[in-house]
Amino acid sequence: MAATAIGPLRYAANVVEMYSTNVLRTPRTTRLCLRMATLERARTRGTSSQKPRYHSSMAANATTASSVSASEVTHFSRLASSWWDPHGPSRLLHLMNPLRHEFIRSCLQRPSSNTYPPDPENRNENERRHSYLDVGCGGGIFASSAARLPTTSRVTAIDPTESVIQVAKEHRRSDPALAAPGKLDYLNCAIEDLPVPSSDGEKYDVLTVFEVLEHIDTPSTFLETAIPHLKPGGWLIGSTISRSPIAYLTTKLIAEAPLIGVVPRGTHDWNKYINPPELRGYFESGTAPGRWGEFITQGVVYIPAIGWRFVQGSEEFGNYFFGVQKLG
Repeated sequence: MAATAIGPLRYAANVVEMYSTNVLRTPRTTRLCLRMATLERARTRGTSSQKPRYHSSMAANATTASSVSASEVTHFSRLASSWWDPHGPSRLLHLMNPLRHEFIRSCLQRPSSNTYPPDPENRNENERRHSYLDVGCGGGIFASSAARLPTTSRVTAIDPTESVIQVAKEHRRSDPALAAPGKLDYLNCAIEDLPVPSSDGEKYDVLTVFEVLEHIDTPSTFLETAIPHLKPGGWLIGSTISRSPIAYLTTKLIAEAPLIGVVPRGTHDWNKYINPPELRGYFESGTAPGRWGEFITQGVVYIPAIGWRFVQGSEEFGNYFFGVQKLG
């Protein structure tokens, strides 16, 4: 019976991949999406910039040192009570979580170009236990699943929205596997308020920012504040959305549409999306503090009734994971 189900799944994935590759080549579709995106830019011209989103000049023009947006906090506060409902507004996050772990494993298993000596307590990479700092953890979907892994030593998860942190803590109390002191710590704070560890040994092996950058006004400032928490040889891993016409169609007009939408209205601001070349340029140009390895991306596409699937090349116009190793 399982073998019978594999065929349709593969066919659906192939159809989506073919669609994802060819849809931008359809002139009528391209013109329509470009028109909608242009209207959105005009509507928000007074509050948004179309400069590359990583650019350091954005930090210089920032009026506050905080990455926290009051409107974002208000929006996610409304979702707090339903965060752990797998069929509720956070359904897509629940469905994406297995792919987050798969992408992290693919990054950690890559041959490292790090010149720092290996951790004497973790000489065998297959037995290595990793520490995580999950920034913008929400109700703890990823943080709690990471804490359960036998390869995890500790997880610190932070979020500026008090109500969702309370939901995360309540969920932790209901799970005996997460009760060990220091296994999983939730903190109600922004990254600016988290003290940077005084030694590299106290810093984190993996710094995650899943579905965060598209909610930040000045991503360069945010990343420059978060990066000092990552130890040399560690990985910065996250996910976000490309600022493309197709993304405006799928994540705004369809995903937030009344009745048929899969996320609450107002969840996304298309102007805050970040294209992979912008993030890559931030790390490869020397703008990001420290030295960095290869910038890796992997596109993901949501298939209705099936779920999220990796689709190579789709990072150019939709959701994508990214990862980059801190060399020093």
